[in-house]
Amino acid sequence: MFEEEKDMEHNLVRRVVVTGVGAVTPIGLTFTDFWNNALAGKSGVSNIESFDVSEYPSRIAGEVKDFRSEDFFEKKLSRRMDRFIQFAYAATLESLRDSRLDLESVDRDRAGIFIGSGIGGLKFIEEQKEIILKYGPKKVSPFLVPMTTIDMASGQISIYLGLRGPNFAVSSACATGNNAIGLAYEYIRSGQADVMFSGGTEAAIIPLCLSGFSAARALSIRNDDPQTASRPFDSDRDGFVVGEGGAVLLLEEYQHAVDRGAHMYAEILGFSATGDGYHLTAPHPEGYGAQMAMRNAIAQAGIEKEQVSYINAHGTSTGLGDVAEIRAIKSVFGDHAPNLNITATKSLIGHLLGGAGAVGAACAVKTVESGEMHPSINIFNQDPECDLNIITEHKHEKVPYALCNAFGFGGHNTCLLFGAVLQGG
Repeated sequence: MFEEEKDMEHNLVRRVVVTGVGAVTPIGLTFTDFWNNALAGKSGVSNIESFDVSEYPSRIAGEVKDFRSEDFFEKKLSRRMDRFIQFAYAATLESLRDSRLDLESVDRDRAGIFIGSGIGGLKFIEEQKEIILKYGPKKVSPFLVPMTTIDMASGQISIYLGLRGPNFAVSSACATGNNAIGLAYEYIRSGQADVMFSGGTEAAIIPLCLSGFSAARALSIRNDDPQTASRPFDSDRDGFVVGEGGAVLLLEEYQHAVDRGAHMYAEILGFSATGDGYHLTAPHPEGYGAQMAMRNAIAQAGIEKEQVSYINAHGTSTGLGDVAEIRAIKSVFGDHAPNLNITATKSLIGHLLGGAGAVGAACAVKTVESGEMHPSINIFNQDPECDLNIITEHKHEKVPYALCNAFGFGGHNTCLLFGAVLQGG
């Protein structure tokens, strides 16, 4: 009988809640600072200062300013981490502090980490390429590989925190952060873990990336007015603004969180990942894959679409992407679409690529908990094809259910659905 009960318990679908949030962004080195600045509508986009951009068509970005790794962890440790890993580690430590989880009391065999990146340690690779050209192969750092591969955000942090549970990296371009959180949710939900750190990170404001995106004519060239350059859903948008940073959410099995008296921001109720099967960089014109991701997340949550009141949009500030997303939302929600509150976090901080979805998810979680919605800035002339309710002022309203969209090059589409935590059940 005991074995049968164990089997039944193992087969139960478990609830998953968010108990900690951390972030490093262009408008705040902690999630608290980011959120306060987001509510105030502060822009983190400015002229690039980290290298000479005088020869580049686009000379603006959402840089993380005044980030000193030694403020978060010892200098020896930071020297073995590319900037993208440093961002992830700082956000992970913040999420741990925020959760008030004592790792010494946790079964570390059931505590894991999924942190992804779209590009990884390209900054250090670029630097080492210069060294090999100038000084030869013997001068290349022995830490080149462990500092730059995408899995090393999860890998290095798991080592320093002693996490022995599920551990791998997710890389799906700009859908990365959502995918990492969604997969962590599935691992807890299915009984393979009790605690998971999950999110996305990026540090791609470097000459090579800026050159590549510029060559693809994907970036805004509003260099004389950087703070208004990122304009999701505005008729005068001229491309996205690259940003850097990331966010990490600490997920816990519901009863695990209850037993220790944890504060629970929100519950994850649905997750879906789909593919467009359409184009290397362009979304499906009607957002077909995005539609499916939203529909599936809502279906998994077991709620009616009319119960969703808020969407943290992908909203990149590109013509094709913005219109496809709005068309997808209209298709999914029908007559309810005009009632939705929609915000575009990228208007504030630019596009964090692999870190973007995680920051958007952090916003959605905080909105469910607090009812506060940060404004979308730089909408001076709203695109008539994007004629839904884009929030342009700080708003407070109860949000029982929220979606977070994140889509990426290659036709990746993801959607997370968060809800207010209901006790028991």
